[in-house]
Amino acid sequence: MQSLSQWSADDRRPIIGVLTDIDDTLTTEGAITPDALQALADLRAAGLHVIPITGRPVGWSEPFAMSWPVDAIVAENGAVALIQPRSCVKIIDKNSHQPLPDKREALSKRYQQDATTRATNFARMQQVAQRVLHEVPGTTLAEDSPGRETDIAVDHSEFTHLGPEQITQVVQIMQSEGMCATVSSIHINGWFGAHNKLEGARWIVRELLGRELDAEITRWVYVGDSTNDQLMFQHFPFSVGVANIRRFAAELTHQPRFITPSERGAGFAEVARALLAVRAG
Repeated sequence: MQSLSQWSADDRRPIIGVLTDIDDTLTTEGAITPDALQALADLRAAGLHVIPITGRPVGWSEPFAMSWPVDAIVAENGAVALIQPRSCVKIIDKNSHQPLPDKREALSKRYQQDATTRATNFARMQQVAQRVLHEVPGTTLAEDSPGRETDIAVDHSEFTHLGPEQITQVVQIMQSEGMCATVSSIHINGWFGAHNKLEGARWIVRELLGRELDAEITRWVYVGDSTNDQLMFQHFPFSVGVANIRRFAAELTHQPRFITPSERGAGFAEVARALLAVRAG
């Protein structure tokens, strides 16, 4: 991993969009900090597309999709997108200093799977979840599980701590049931389907912008912090890990190209400043 300062101005200047993880990348201790929120606003004001892609559930993501200055949020590891109405007007709350949406229009929700497939998969996933809880001592479903529609999540570091052997066992059970499984900084996610963060990124760029991500991959940057970002690190020529990714260094087969000086939201803000500096200069 190279220092963020080694990212050349010539490579930064053509960037048109930022795809980013949320937990421990945009957020710090579970909340978005003012510097990260301002970074999102500054990127969007400069004309860059900003799209978080997260393993968090769609229900959890809805208030952020409405209040953050982003084009959309892709939730549940690429399965569902929440898109802001095009006429959404941002108003700054005097107390929180955070942008609030004009609520005259609702978010648009789009899925990669049809309703019948989602219903069938949902029932199968609940059975796998019960198997995990029964076979792996100490496991609990993530507290945000009621908001999930297309995957299941087992908590390993948010409110419960699981050891490496327990995490591995959960992943193996999910995979033995035919599920895709990834490990984020806080959860173990499992789902049925071919989608993932990369497919979700390709899908939303096509759905939202009518563009083909792979055809312009050097014009996008991905920012992440964990092992479940490896596919993105591998695929994007310009990928950045916030500094706290070092705790997963030994587990990463594919590392980000660059790393920020600071952790979590402060690190994301450093990425934004690096992109904006070449536009101002």
